[in-house]
Amino acid sequence: MASDFPLPSFTAQDALVAVMVAVSASDENISNNELISIGRMVESLPVFVGFDRDRLAMVSQTVFDLFEEEDGLDALFGLLRDALPERLHETAYALACDVAAADGQTFQAELRFLQELRYELNIERLHAAAIERGSAARHRRLPEAEG
Repeated sequence: MASDFPLPSFTAQDALVAVMVAVSASDENISNNELISIGRMVESLPVFVGFDRDRLAMVSQTVFDLFEEEDGLDALFGLLRDALPERLHETAYALACDVAAADGQTFQAELRFLQELRYELNIERLHAAAIERGSAARHRRLPEAEG
């Protein structure tokens, strides 16, 4: 990969944040609901205990910069694989699914990103389906709240 900037090294927490930012940015439209979802997860989930919130901007900018590069997605997946222990692969996928579902609809670009992430992190198909179904259930809206 020929990058115009040096890639930072990510911690496991950085990589989890990067996954969430990447799925949100994959459709070129980061919604308020997605941003709120990312913020809530970083604030409340045990995997983010001790995370320095000041790193959010750096991690997000790295994702945005990589998305501008020709082979940026491959570079992002390389950073993720390097930073994430295998035991956090399904966690990363679950966080990505929750962000994708946060605005009540999942766009084609987000679905493609999730499919590639599932492949890159070697998530078993049945496990992925269960994670996806759980995310859809958590983010379901009542009919009067839609629209």
